[in-house]
Amino acid sequence: MVTDLPIHEPEVHGFPENSKVLVFNDGEVVGRTSAARKIIGQPGVDTAYFARLVREAVFGVSQKKVYTTEVYVGLDPEFMLKSHLLLPAAYVNTILNYLLNFQRLTKDCQDMYAQSKSYQTGDLYVFGDPDWQHPDYPNGLALFDPKHNVAVILGLRYFGEYKKATLTLAWATAHDHNYIACHGGMKQYTLSDGKKYTMAAFGLSGSGKSTITLAKNDSKYHVTVLHDDAFIINHQDGSTTALEPAYFDKTQDYPMTSEMVKYFLTCQNVGVTLDEAGRKVLVTEDIRNGNGRTVKSKLVTPNRVDHIQEKINAVYWIMQDESLPPVVKVSEPNLASIFGLTLATKRSTAENIVGDIDVNEIVIEPFANPFRSYALGEDFTAFKKLFEDKAIDCYILNTGYFNGAKVKPHHTLGAIEAIIDGIGSFVPFGPIEGLSYLPIKHLNPDFEHEGYVASLKASMTERLRFIEAKKLEMNAYHALPLGTEDAVKKILAALG
Repeated sequence: MVTDLPIHEPEVHGFPENSKVLVFNDGEVVGRTSAARKIIGQPGVDTAYFARLVREAVFGVSQKKVYTTEVYVGLDPEFMLKSHLLLPAAYVNTILNYLLNFQRLTKDCQDMYAQSKSYQTGDLYVFGDPDWQHPDYPNGLALFDPKHNVAVILGLRYFGEYKKATLTLAWATAHDHNYIACHGGMKQYTLSDGKKYTMAAFGLSGSGKSTITLAKNDSKYHVTVLHDDAFIINHQDGSTTALEPAYFDKTQDYPMTSEMVKYFLTCQNVGVTLDEAGRKVLVTEDIRNGNGRTVKSKLVTPNRVDHIQEKINAVYWIMQDESLPPVVKVSEPNLASIFGLTLATKRSTAENIVGDIDVNEIVIEPFANPFRSYALGEDFTAFKKLFEDKAIDCYILNTGYFNGAKVKPHHTLGAIEAIIDGIGSFVPFGPIEGLSYLPIKHLNPDFEHEGYVASLKASMTERLRFIEAKKLEMNAYHALPLGTEDAVKKILAALG
């Protein structure tokens, strides 16, 4: 549907003058279906079966009119890949979203790509047929072959499937070439004395990741943003590179009066109505359905950069673990990686949950990245080495509830500024070595309270169970290095 909302500075995006925001609604499913993901090369995934299934799917699409497009993934000569997408012509809107979300092939970008660092790998290829149906996969199929840089997305309309499929392949390629794949936000502060503070915040959609990443305080700092969702860290020098220019953002916090609406390029799964002047405008704030989305222009962040050469100073794990106070400092590299490994949060509202699952249940999502296509132990080792070699600080941010009270954005953002300014006075986190917390009024732990200690022990016990379970699941494919669980056992022993 064509709305009457003008696209801001359309020429920047390759649009003609007077272009309008388009809306495309997917139907019943308005989120990403994690249960549909299968990865070639992992235990239990029958390559021969899926090869037959994909051949049949390709034949089906060959009977239709199709469109293809190409984009770049990675926005700096340090790391750029070309990605190809093929879809039936009926889904040309998804092609448009893809071109807007990633970097289209402008002359300047083609020149940069030609001069970019070369990797011994092929282009990325994403094949899709949203109309595909199969009795074995009533909820669709997202099949990945990271060894050959191929993704096949079948029976799934949601644009996020194609975005994250592409990032899954790009992250896998980056991982194979001495980078750390990061699902999070990255920003850099420049202080009044010229010093820089570069931080990465890792969390699922809805955890506060974007709020933390995009927050500014112009009266105190100059802030530059790398991205709020997808980047990579260079193991060698700690520099970071963004993978995509635009923002695939929720519309739930943006009424039509919001300044952010000005930067919408396309929208998905939102309502459309007529305003008092008879113009077609949006119904946002998740009134029509959950997880309304927009591809939002890079212009929304004039302080945006695509590469930060300085190494990161700190990693922040964003959790919704009610046993932890709002800000905890982790001062030991192994423990810092363990808390990333056992990042406790709630399921993303961007997910299409299949089966009888409580969406409010706390789950562990290692490093806030459900898009990993390689062994989990490799990420654990990579982050541990990063903390050790680059002397990077680590903090846990609980953006959920603590002591029955909601941790507000001003608590979190104020604490981060205190850390940056060097005025945050951390105190020992009870009897636990290697952990300390930042006192905040009414949000402090009480280790004399049996109920609190019991909840903390329960949280740590879940972490221990998670680590030990990996020794058995999927033929130990995701098993962690020997002794990883010892640090958690030490915490439990300290709690008594």
